[in-house]
Amino acid sequence: MAKTIDLELTRAEVEVLELEARLRVVPMNDTQLSDALKTALAAKKERLSKLRTLHAAAGRVRTTEKDGSEAMPLHAQRRPPLKRTVPQRPQTKSGK
Repeated sequence: MAKTIDLELTRAEVEVLELEARLRVVPMNDTQLSDALKTALAAKKERLSKLRTLHAAAGRVRTTEKDGSEAMPLHAQRRPPLKRTVPQRPQTKSGK
């Protein structure tokens, strides 16, 4: 279920950004469009805040282990550094 919430949250954030961008380019004399966009933006922001709360609650439930200790989410864990190796040429016998 957490994956669905992540996608929903991302989509809601994009919708809010799109509405904000659209609101910035509304013609000065189009008050009807401006009012409609402001109303839609307020509704989207409310939905976004609910989804963020839901997402945070789902993340906390998922990261708690059975014994009660907190597990670190995958994105918060540090990966070991990559080991860079230089390819070595095979040793050739010097002939003469």
